Amino acid sequence: MQAPAVTSSVAANPLRQQTARGGRAAAARQAVQVQAAAPPPAWPGRVPVPESLPTRDGPKKFSLLGSTGSIGTQTLDIVAEHPDKFAVTALAAGGNLELLVEQIRKFQPALVSVRDGSKVAALRELIKDAPRQPEIVAGEDGICAVAAHSEAEACVTGIVGCAGLKPTVAAIESGKDICLANKETLIAGGPFVLPLAQKHGVHILPADSEHSAIFQCLQGLPEGGMRRIILTASGGAFRDLPVEKLASVTVADALKHPNWSMGKKITVDSATLMNKGLEVIEAHYLFGADYDHIDIVIHPQSIIHSMVETADSSVLAQLGWPDMRLPILYTMSWPERVQCSEETWPRLDFIKMGDLTFRQPDHAKYPSMKLAYASGRAGGTMTGVMSAANEQAVELFLEERIGYLDIMRVVEECCDAHRGDGFVEAPSLEEIVHYDQWARRHVAERVGKGLAVAA
Repeated sequence: MQAPAVTSSVAANPLRQQTARGGRAAAARQAVQVQAAAPPPAWPGRVPVPESLPTRDGPKKFSLLGSTGSIGTQTLDIVAEHPDKFAVTALAAGGNLELLVEQIRKFQPALVSVRDGSKVAALRELIKDAPRQPEIVAGEDGICAVAAHSEAEACVTGIVGCAGLKPTVAAIESGKDICLANKETLIAGGPFVLPLAQKHGVHILPADSEHSAIFQCLQGLPEGGMRRIILTASGGAFRDLPVEKLASVTVADALKHPNWSMGKKITVDSATLMNKGLEVIEAHYLFGADYDHIDIVIHPQSIIHSMVETADSSVLAQLGWPDMRLPILYTMSWPERVQCSEETWPRLDFIKMGDLTFRQPDHAKYPSMKLAYASGRAGGTMTGVMSAANEQAVELFLEERIGYLDIMRVVEECCDAHRGDGFVEAPSLEEIVHYDQWARRHVAERVGKGLAVAA
């Protein structure tokens, strides 16, 4: 099946173009009609508050995917600060053995997975005097084993890219709640993952600051009460840079985020605003809002993490300092709130915070927005292809093989190619993974031949 045109669907429709820019006609001001068709949203326009809190003997136990990455290390910081509340029973890491060894000694997991099987023997040698000797596994099967570990009640998914999709599926099939920090789980896998989560009665709890904000604002909202989702964006490293100067920016420039401390890939995505485009798609899957009722607004201070407009025109917002630990903590503690030290978790000071300002995103500076909205409306395998192409393009940019402005050119070209050949409206898990890999190869090959890069 051929998908709708990805590069022109927003620009060709004035109403959609106005929506993507945050405009809103009076006729559109009505309660969001949450989509009833598959895939079912994780939280269809509201988040019911449990009548009673769960009871358990000892701390809540987690498996952690991507333990040595940004999300993983912050998750473990939370566990270390609240050992009475949380514990980790299984860790999956990439290639940073030195940090993994420290984590094994400190947190004493029962199961550990490393990406490269050739490193298992070296890891065993490095931890031979550790107080607890974990079982060590490797590769994709090892990550899935960590995700589905029998002692874990929930799984924190901190692996970047589609590599986190199969382990997340394994966790869902084992009945684990998902603390979702892996965008591709829904952006690429939403058509498969959401029905699976519903089947197994699993909660998908968002760890992105924006989706956590929406999740919090929707709690207690009655059915039909959500009208619009408003995602806030910092604007990234080039927020205040004139468009005409983008052609000469460097990798080092793109990694200078004004507010957040994050990994390299997400920091570049923040500069291009692709992170926000991906979050639009994720918000659609999580909360059931159609794309005409999801807006993006630039908020330079990053204090309001996102907002929900209700049916009666009230706007609910979640505020806090820009600190990724807070949304991660809430995915781990929900539906409870954890008392935190003021020394390590500074309270929001409204006087110190000062002014809160907002501005309309510049489509000339951020062409990723139109591409993301159009890909989201196309649905099926298009969103995963766009995400994978972007991930590959960002990697090439970080390696200085393409320029900054080439990132979106490469992604758009890949989406056009997929639209003409291969698009699947209701993909299986195997098709999702297949087209993720296809998009990466396509981008790498086109760049290698110099066919998708501006002269």
